[in-house]
Amino acid sequence: MLAVLAIVFLIWLVFGYFGYGRWIAKQFKLDNARETPANKINDGEDFVPTRPFYLFGQHFSAIAAAGPIAGPIIACQAFGWLPCLIWIALGVVLIGAVHDFSTLASSVRHGAQSIAEIAREKLGNGAGRAMMAFIWIALIYVIVAFTDITAGTFVSGTEELAGIGNFNAGGAVAFASITYLGLSIVLGLVERYLKPPLWLSTIIFVPAVFALSYLGTKFSTVFLLDQTSWAVLILIYCVIGSLVPVWALLQPRGYLGGFVLYTAIAIGIIGIFFGGYEIQQPSFKSWDIGGMTGTLFPFLFVTIACGACSGFHGLVCSGTTSKQINKESDTHSIGYGAMLAEGFVAFIALVTIMIIASDAAKGVSPGKIYGNGIGEFLTLIIGKENLPIAITFGAMAFSTFVFDTLDVSLRLGRYIVQEILGIKGKIGAVIGTLATIAVPFACVMLAPKGSWSEFWTLFGASNQLLAALSLLSITAWLYQARQRIAFTLLPMLFVLTITLWALGALVIGNFQAANGFDIKFINGSASLALILLAIYLVITAIFKLRGENPERRHLDGKIA
Repeated sequence: MLAVLAIVFLIWLVFGYFGYGRWIAKQFKLDNARETPANKINDGEDFVPTRPFYLFGQHFSAIAAAGPIAGPIIACQAFGWLPCLIWIALGVVLIGAVHDFSTLASSVRHGAQSIAEIAREKLGNGAGRAMMAFIWIALIYVIVAFTDITAGTFVSGTEELAGIGNFNAGGAVAFASITYLGLSIVLGLVERYLKPPLWLSTIIFVPAVFALSYLGTKFSTVFLLDQTSWAVLILIYCVIGSLVPVWALLQPRGYLGGFVLYTAIAIGIIGIFFGGYEIQQPSFKSWDIGGMTGTLFPFLFVTIACGACSGFHGLVCSGTTSKQINKESDTHSIGYGAMLAEGFVAFIALVTIMIIASDAAKGVSPGKIYGNGIGEFLTLIIGKENLPIAITFGAMAFSTFVFDTLDVSLRLGRYIVQEILGIKGKIGAVIGTLATIAVPFACVMLAPKGSWSEFWTLFGASNQLLAALSLLSITAWLYQARQRIAFTLLPMLFVLTITLWALGALVIGNFQAANGFDIKFINGSASLALILLAIYLVITAIFKLRGENPERRHLDGKIA
């Protein structure tokens, strides 16, 4: 059954890429004769024309973090696997990949500007600042949600490994993850100062990453802390990662993390097709499981989050990837194709919970479920006797994807604060970093243990609403250029409706349950702020476009 579902899902993704995706690409009239920003500026630093094969890997590792893993697992625990699978399949082809490709293509056409700058250009300065404020709040909840989940993974053990001598499963993951970051720093220093050939660094450092899973099992009792302590340390890591040069941590960590990501996908494929696992989760549980976020509409969609559609991807597309596009046609394979690949990552994550019973999955964090699942799949290769190493690798892979997101999110957040306040240099960087990390730190200190589910729902809603607002800006651009807009307008309206619905419920529920200035009050206030910013942007777009003279405009965004 699992193999059949995987084959059907893959066929659907292939259709999406060569069918609908190719049609979407035609609407943008991609022209390889048009000079891209990477070739026009080509400064050797940010603007560098890059071959699509290598750029795809860099872009994919940047967007495929923990979101498409945790989201499907949490949603399956609540609603069953069938509605999750349907939404991932439909969402990734018709909405998520359209968003990513459209954001990338529009950024390339606008000199590699960010989506906030495009919003400012098309809708006015006020809309641009509102978009920046929205992105900043959304990034804060990326940090909050992923920090809490990862801290729990560093603490919790697993029943499969109970009774194995002096072994702590959470400590093994913590050791492997911490040494992974240390290894990344070493790689950065080697590349910076020794400048060896990349192939030599690869054959030395990549095997070392996988060896860390084994070392984690041998030193599993070295790093043993409670969940709050781990969360604080992770936030301190984020601060450091945001301020150090990209060559020192972000670039080498992303390079090594890409190999972990591809390996996890390969292991997932092996487990699905050769593991002989049976589906144990119910296909459908209920339309309403109770609680503040228990209704399938709208919370299924915002819970799955990045597995089907992610506004964070737009920040990557318009922030870094658009500066490296060599030819306009590359935006199809990189923008649309990478999101389809992320959809398959979400499918594998969904499988890791589908193969365990509901009772066994109850109350278990998504990082632990994914780590156990990938570990079980890996034992098909290395043997059941190496289960501790396998599960440690699976959980380390999850935390690796989280680290790929955390410091990038804080770095983007401090960029926004610096731009809004107009403070440059090191002082501005420190102020922007501290201003962005303050709310996550408060959430970690005020929230009770296991609050990641509340954080996750708000993260998912803000993340997908960001995607809707990005599509709003792109729709405005296409409308001004007198081009078809239905393929961006309809997804935008659907995601906008779902996310505002979810945020409205979160505002009511959190404020009703708040007891003074607690985590409920913070979440309710953030939800309300996101709603107000989104409404302002929508109203601004309506008045802006209604008041324009419908003259013919070119697709390059300039009035004819």
